[in-house]
Amino acid sequence: MKAIKLEEPRNLACVELEKPVPGPGQALIRVKTAGICGSDIGAYRGTNSLVSYPRIIGHELAGVIEQIPADNPKGLKAGDKVIVDPYLYCGHCYPCKIGRTNCCTDLRVLGVQTEGGMEEYYCHPANMLVKMPEDMDWTDAAMAEPLTISLHGIHRGQLKAGEYCAIIGAGPIGLLAGMIAQAYGAHAILLDLVQERLDFAKELGIEYVINSGIEDAAARVKEITGGVMAQQVMECSGANAAIRSTLDLVSNAGRITLTGWPPRETPLPTDVITKKEVDIRGARTSAGEFEEAIELIYTKKVDVSKILTKTISMEEVPETIYDIEKNPGNYMKVVVKVDSKL
Repeated sequence: MKAIKLEEPRNLACVELEKPVPGPGQALIRVKTAGICGSDIGAYRGTNSLVSYPRIIGHELAGVIEQIPADNPKGLKAGDKVIVDPYLYCGHCYPCKIGRTNCCTDLRVLGVQTEGGMEEYYCHPANMLVKMPEDMDWTDAAMAEPLTISLHGIHRGQLKAGEYCAIIGAGPIGLLAGMIAQAYGAHAILLDLVQERLDFAKELGIEYVINSGIEDAAARVKEITGGVMAQQVMECSGANAAIRSTLDLVSNAGRITLTGWPPRETPLPTDVITKKEVDIRGARTSAGEFEEAIELIYTKKVDVSKILTKTISMEEVPETIYDIEKNPGNYMKVVVKVDSKL
């Protein structure tokens, strides 16, 4: 079978491997589509300290079950179309016991600490497969995982209809978060330094956009919200300056969710946190949010196809990742048609 293998940073190829054999409790999946994620680019660059090499990349996966244990907990069977939950957890530590499996003390993510699934066949725990509608588009299905990241950030901030949600970073996660916020009946305010991304956000229907490089972002948020400021601020860029700015944008008694991964520690004025009595919450990966993501995609409440840049074949993956790394502004989401018959 074909697979996309990263031998070491900047050494990526489409290779031939033996078809895997499922172990106890595992299902064999014939992978149909796989998304390329920013973490794959970080792995390629060698800037993601969590990645070990060599590594098969890919964690945004959808496919068809070829084999599965008959006693699997979800009652799935061969032929079912499924989306892969790529966050492997131990099930025994404190976070796992309280249902926050994304905070597992031994969390392993496909394509990062363990082999990914950008390959024609992949084995995965049967209990970590989510059934998708029979007529769901395969390309849309590969974008369910990034939607769960955005959903988790919105959920952690407990966003309610009618509230204002300021989202920093107009990449795929930020754009999807804005679309979710509006699907929830809230008002999305998207901030970025790149005007082209903000123009694209407006084309998607995002209600408010702010170019924080040339505008006074806090003043604009104050104007938009009638002086209240944003009840939720979701930071998706990982830039240290952006993380600091969340405290300027959030309302008194508001919530901040931190989804982006910063390159270094961010000093924060704790007096402002106390004065505003702000809740600051981490938002890592997702936990139990695939079903809602699938429903949002399938019903077009969030039209993920709008952020698709293009689809490619397995053979085109290395060249495309090289180009994404050099020209990130030319791409939003790329989906690989792992099955050449699609």
